[in-house]
Amino acid sequence: QVQLVESGGGLVQAGGSLRLSCAASGRTFNTMGWFRQAPGKEREFVTAQTWNSANTYYAGSVKGRFTISRHVAKNMMYLQMNSLKPEDSAAYYCAASSKAMTYRQSEYDYWGQGTQVTVSS
Repeated sequence: QVQLVESGGGLVQAGGSLRLSCAASGRTFNTMGWFRQAPGKEREFVTAQTWNSANTYYAGSVKGRFTISRHVAKNMMYLQMNSLKPEDSAAYYCAASSKAMTYRQSEYDYWGQGTQVTVSS
């Protein structure tokens, strides 16, 4: 049974940092990524990385501030978020895909339950 479990969300002031974790179980995946959804908005792509970390892709809004990483042996994925802004506030979702690299939500097969990040101004 495949499970993705996020942790690490919380409340932080603008300019601060948070580190999200995603624990995957059941199998390994070619690509793992992070998406986010703010209230009243559609879920959007944040970042993704292939299993060997050879390919990484970031949304323009987070590039230079967020860093994705994976620990393949532990089947873990992380999202280090620095210089957080109020507009980064959202529920953050971990997702896994069998594709080589994709930012399309429809191509992700498994999703976590989400963890809330709130950035105060």
